[in-house]
Amino acid sequence: MPERHDGHSDLHSERGALAGEHPGRVKNPVIKVYDLAWLEFQKPDLVRAEAFAHAFGFVTALRTSSELHLRGTDAGSPCVIIRKGPRSRFLGPAFRAADDADLLRLAEATGVRPRPLPETLGGTVTDVRDPGGLGVRVVSGTHELPPLPAQQPLTWNSGPYPKRTNSPQRPSREPAKVRRLGHVVLQSTTYRRSLDWYLQHLGLIVSDFLYYRGQRERGPTMSFIRCDRGTIPTDHHTLAMTLGPANRYVHSAYQVADLDAMAAGGEYLLDHGYHRSWGIGRHVQGSQLFDYWRDPDGFLVEHFADGDVFDCTLEPGWAPMTASGLAQWGPPVTPDFLNVAVGRRLLGQARDVVAALRAGNEFDLSRLSGLLKVARS
Repeated sequence: MPERHDGHSDLHSERGALAGEHPGRVKNPVIKVYDLAWLEFQKPDLVRAEAFAHAFGFVTALRTSSELHLRGTDAGSPCVIIRKGPRSRFLGPAFRAADDADLLRLAEATGVRPRPLPETLGGTVTDVRDPGGLGVRVVSGTHELPPLPAQQPLTWNSGPYPKRTNSPQRPSREPAKVRRLGHVVLQSTTYRRSLDWYLQHLGLIVSDFLYYRGQRERGPTMSFIRCDRGTIPTDHHTLAMTLGPANRYVHSAYQVADLDAMAAGGEYLLDHGYHRSWGIGRHVQGSQLFDYWRDPDGFLVEHFADGDVFDCTLEPGWAPMTASGLAQWGPPVTPDFLNVAVGRRLLGQARDVVAALRAGNEFDLSRLSGLLKVARS
């Protein structure tokens, strides 16, 4: 009998670290953040931003002439805060501290004074910066928005015992209701320094490392990072970081009910003229069902469902970084998702590469060669 070959056998990351490799956590972090609270953006057109947000599945929690708060159906903070400004840009993430004492501990360690947030949010914030210069907020005691009616997963007939009788499935072609913010992905020219900063200051721990083929001895180039809640399971990644030629936002992800909500919601977005970047498929690291969209300002946003959750006992996995390894199944990864589609973004990428190579940071010629191999893999 010929030997059968599993095409994903070298892509999954159940394999662990080799001796001397990054442990994926630190022993005594300053604090351990509990979750990602919200993301902040600046955009010039709040009306346009709100129209896409509603089609994507957000609900408006606050709207003024200068600010827009977007929420999901789960109780808690808004998922996204958009401030009106002259150009579109990502301002940074806000993480939720476990309590006020942790907020004060972080402030003392970084030499930053905590201050009150606006009454629209409530609570207190300590504003710090990561090694790449991105503003990172850590908040505590914010107002909690009440839950809203949620979209329920459909009942599936599977196996020999059907659960649905005399009742056809007819999912509505309507926006998939966003439940909550899941994670944000960032690119950094100082990836290793930034990774260590988040582990040390916020107490995050790594779920999976990726590395460029042939360069494992130089260390990882991407990490999927989760909150450490001890024995309480948490999302496979709340933050993901990757090495690249510029410090930038890559994408953010928002949970929806199930595959039908994602697919029907995607048809609604297509009907209203919005651009699907990549999907629908299922990831490898994190296992999420995914569907990626470009908003009118060019930001990449993801619907996801059915993601992995880990507690503190699971050690990091290690796997090579490949374009084909981004999904277990689904359509081929697109140039738009990889940010190499012909057009303005590709020209911007080229300028970033030249600037990064001149700057003498972690993104050097060897790393550029590895990244190009990823895009072609």
